[in-house]
Amino acid sequence: MTESGAKTSTSWLYRPENRRKLWWGFAVVLAATVLVQAVVPVHGHFGFDGLFGFNALYGFLSCAAMVVVAKLLGLVLKRPEDYYNRDV
Repeated sequence: MTESGAKTSTSWLYRPENRRKLWWGFAVVLAATVLVQAVVPVHGHFGFDGLFGFNALYGFLSCAAMVVVAKLLGLVLKRPEDYYNRDV
């Protein structure tokens, strides 16, 4: 518990000075996972899935497609704000 007037500390993840460091860290890790494919041979089953960076591109496009589908699904399933309070 904190005393009154004491400064409350926030998690290191939420501090503004660490945001840029986190983004750079994530970018380095993601780039490293793609660059490892230059060292470790990938044996694709269909030919095109053995191309350099295919798994990263496939994962990104799949994630982007899921976001678009979720947005479209939200538009279809959205109900008015007063859906349950309407007079019959």
